[in-house]
Amino acid sequence: MLGLPKSTELSQPLPKTRIFAKFDLRSSQKDRFDEDISRMSIVNVISPRTIPALPVGENVESIYVLEVLLKNQDYDSRNIQLLSKLIPQKMLFLLRFEDKVQLAIFHTKLLTGEWGPEPEIILAGLDLEAVWEGIVKMVGNIEIEEGNTLEEQIHYDEARAKLIKQIEDLEKKSRAEKQPRRKLEMFEELQNLREKL
Repeated sequence: MLGLPKSTELSQPLPKTRIFAKFDLRSSQKDRFDEDISRMSIVNVISPRTIPALPVGENVESIYVLEVLLKNQDYDSRNIQLLSKLIPQKMLFLLRFEDKVQLAIFHTKLLTGEWGPEPEIILAGLDLEAVWEGIVKMVGNIEIEEGNTLEEQIHYDEARAKLIKQIEDLEKKSRAEKQPRRKLEMFEELQNLREKL
């Protein structure tokens, strides 16, 4: 699965009832969870036990791959965030709906890949910390600019995306605005936002 070594494969179901019982979820959380998720199971474990040549990292001792079978493609991302917060492990989510797959990972925020055929994960790095960062960059399609850490780049990319959205919204409002004075104010605000970008 995902092109990972055979030694990492595992087939351990993770029943929803066990999660509900262990973490004492509110009924609204259970309902939302039940609406989106059909079944879950741990399908891979990347650790020094399964890949002896790969030592633990400073903050990463193992990486779990959790396969989540979805009932619909437009799932509520809060369910995946909830899972990542409840289970205190580094986890890669393999989300399946019919014949499509999407990868998701939580690293400071939830990062998701595109829907498509099952991708191949390349384990690159000298320890599990480097492997984890490589997987985060692959799933989130992150290119680290010189001098940035992974966390800094994620925050930078997020701020940039918000700024672009703000510019697009303001451009749309500006086109619809009829009053010349207000249109000029919007133009000046757009110039400031573009300079920040």
